[in-house]
Amino acid sequence: MTENAQPQQTDLPGTWNPADEEASLYQRWVDAGYFTADPTSDKPPFTVVIPPPNVTGSLHIGHAFEHTLIDAITRYHRMLGEETLYLPGMDHASIAVHALVEKQLRAEGTSRRELGREAFVERVWQWKNEHGGKILAQMKRLGEGVDWTRERFTMDDGLSKAVNTIFKKLFDDGLIYRAERLVNWSPELRSVLSDAEVKHEEVEGELVSMRYGDGENAIVVATTRMETMLGDTAVAVHPDDERYTHLIGTEVELPLTGRKIPIVADKHVDPEFGTGAVKVTPAHDPNDFEIGQRHDLPMITIMDEQGRIDGTGTEFDGMDRFEARVAVREKLREQGRIVAEKRPYLHSVGHSERSKEPIEPRLSLQWFVKVGPLAKAAGDAVRDGRVNVHPPEMEKRYFDWVDNLHDWCISRQLWWGHRIPVWYGPNDEVVCVGPDEEPPSGEGWTQDPDVLDTWFSSGLWPFSTLGWPEKTPDLNKFYPTSVLVTGYDILFFWVVRMMMFGLYATGEAPFKTIALHGMVRDQFGKKMSKTAGNGVDPIEWMDSYGTDALRFTLTRGANPGTDVPIGEEWVAGSRNFTTKLWNATKFAMMNGADANAPLPPAAELTEADRWILGRLGNVVDEVTGYLADYQFAKATDTLYQFTWTELCDWYLELSKVQVFQGDEARVTATRAVLGHVFDTVLKLLHPFIPFITEKLWTALTGRESLVIAPWPVADASYADAVADKRIADVQKLVTEVRRFRADQGLKPSQKVAARLSGDGFAELTGHDEPIRSLVRLTQPEEGFAPSASLEVGLSAGVVTVELDLSGTIDVAAERKRLQKDLGAAEKELAQAEAKLGNQAFIDKAPEPVIGKIRARKETAVADIERINARLAALPAS
Repeated sequence: MTENAQPQQTDLPGTWNPADEEASLYQRWVDAGYFTADPTSDKPPFTVVIPPPNVTGSLHIGHAFEHTLIDAITRYHRMLGEETLYLPGMDHASIAVHALVEKQLRAEGTSRRELGREAFVERVWQWKNEHGGKILAQMKRLGEGVDWTRERFTMDDGLSKAVNTIFKKLFDDGLIYRAERLVNWSPELRSVLSDAEVKHEEVEGELVSMRYGDGENAIVVATTRMETMLGDTAVAVHPDDERYTHLIGTEVELPLTGRKIPIVADKHVDPEFGTGAVKVTPAHDPNDFEIGQRHDLPMITIMDEQGRIDGTGTEFDGMDRFEARVAVREKLREQGRIVAEKRPYLHSVGHSERSKEPIEPRLSLQWFVKVGPLAKAAGDAVRDGRVNVHPPEMEKRYFDWVDNLHDWCISRQLWWGHRIPVWYGPNDEVVCVGPDEEPPSGEGWTQDPDVLDTWFSSGLWPFSTLGWPEKTPDLNKFYPTSVLVTGYDILFFWVVRMMMFGLYATGEAPFKTIALHGMVRDQFGKKMSKTAGNGVDPIEWMDSYGTDALRFTLTRGANPGTDVPIGEEWVAGSRNFTTKLWNATKFAMMNGADANAPLPPAAELTEADRWILGRLGNVVDEVTGYLADYQFAKATDTLYQFTWTELCDWYLELSKVQVFQGDEARVTATRAVLGHVFDTVLKLLHPFIPFITEKLWTALTGRESLVIAPWPVADASYADAVADKRIADVQKLVTEVRRFRADQGLKPSQKVAARLSGDGFAELTGHDEPIRSLVRLTQPEEGFAPSASLEVGLSAGVVTVELDLSGTIDVAAERKRLQKDLGAAEKELAQAEAKLGNQAFIDKAPEPVIGKIRARKETAVADIERINARLAALPAS
């Protein structure tokens, strides 16, 4: 070994301990201003705004997944040399905050109505300042490279001005109006809920059939909500249903009320369902509302804001809706009008996501946005290519939403949020007040008490956060944003609204690309939730395995538009990868890897050097292409396979021979190649695992930070097909000899004399020593007498390997070892067969999981055959 081949020392610790490093590394990045974007820069802009989490939220696995993807893509573009802005912030989340603060008030024995509006809003701001924004601190823990100097909140003054501005513009353009419509009503919150805040659940209820009228004019209808019959204004039948032709146009008495209601013909009615006749309650059912409009039926509201029966003039007034459901049924039973009852009856019921109560369809006077022209513009922007949906197959889902939008109810009967800027005068005047206008004054003028739907302000997020309606430098530089990374599940609720408002307010679509990802699920493909018992806290996994391990696991599963299964064992596997990367980089540094030395020309390098550099060039091209196409899973898997197998398992081993047995020129060249390869790999991995790569790269290169390092560019000058073929032959030969040694019971470290010959070996000129080093084969001495041999077919011919195994095997010990291995293989086979034979497991588990178990079974069968053959070949003890 030459003097230059002495291992160099590194100040890196023996192991990577994320808890000791991550917080300080992140703070250094923030303090250095790496994430702060400059609107005066000449660099091309790249902008992403965070999908604003709720102010009440904390980091769940879905956030961790989405935020990791956004951070990876912004780190990549920053390294490309673009002026990159990743803008953070939070949504004020009207419903969520109301539910939380009102729960606190109830615990204190009071309510928001007892406090009054002003005191309640003050209480909410107090809560927000003391407890809100927990998720922002957790984003730092995740390593997100956001520009904290631009943090925004949807209730900030600037964003509130944007809300007021666009409301006024929509109002003046006739695109905002007030009308009575059927809405999702929460009796507990006494407010409208958006569709996004209503979750439909299958519940067990009852289907009760009851008779209206008597004698020849009697007609039977069925319902799951008995109390709503008090608001019926018609019975509907299909116009072609011969059973009821004679009744169409007649009237029937509505029980319990004394009212007469018509029997109408409507094609919406399914004559095959039930009796073919349906009760029509236009003010309390969406389908009935449509029938009511077609037939100009009265729309009678029979419940107050709290879900109590009201205004029916019956004994049920004042009852809670569920209490009335039972009372109405029993009263009709007394009258002999109950024809049939089916219970339990499974049906879908909408529930408030926050208060968990069943929502009540209710006719109510509300503010609406006329979405027709806005939605058409949003659809046209994708159709004509101004905005790309990725993956393209998700375009259909986008068009399904945007082409079928109903007018949007934007008013909420809450106090926390942007108050509707409309004043009502004493003589029925209605005045919308813009942000720079004074509201009307004088006796009798009052402001509308409602606030706007949270999605109204979040729909402005891509441009309101950049200073709109003012023409700010940020807006000029960073709008339109480059890409929106978000889940397909909020394509309608958020994405379409941003598209409508962005095009309407600025004339430009708010982003160039909509990159849609799926939902995170457990390893069996089930949706994660606390109630299902399969939810996970990403912070706990970061504590146990490090942030990089979690991030790498999430990105390895991120195929565009598809759901992502994840399990703790996969995070542990990613931690093993980071450990492998740490040890390999440290080993390279200790052996003099020089990332700052120029690479020698290809002609001065070994075939192993040219092979790894050629492969590295391919990997750079592949990963760059995948990131440009948002193919995170393919990018990370490519890096995993190259780093673990080709770099660590092969090139590092081959380089040892060159460093420890080569001349000075060879050692210097090898160290330059090692340095270059690790420099490049750490750069490629940085967007996905930023902490460990930063620590290793700065130690390897002595340079400032990977955050601002240039993205690698592939160098094709080292590509060498001959070197690739020969290294592939070396790998095959080494693999087969290692397998043969294992079959013979040799310890991995045990050296054995061997002779290599044949046409195939003649082609591996210069690789004799690396091969012998990798498989612990020594040169044969005089009198060499082989006792075993194998032949390995390579691209240029066969290599014969003859070995002297005399005295190398303890037969008794080897038999004991093989029998132990056989027992383990048989146990593995039994477990795999048991799982594959469990139909319940097969029905629930996703195909990739089942495929892995099938592969385990095949491996176990092969192991059993191999071990039995080896046992049979052992000499008798």
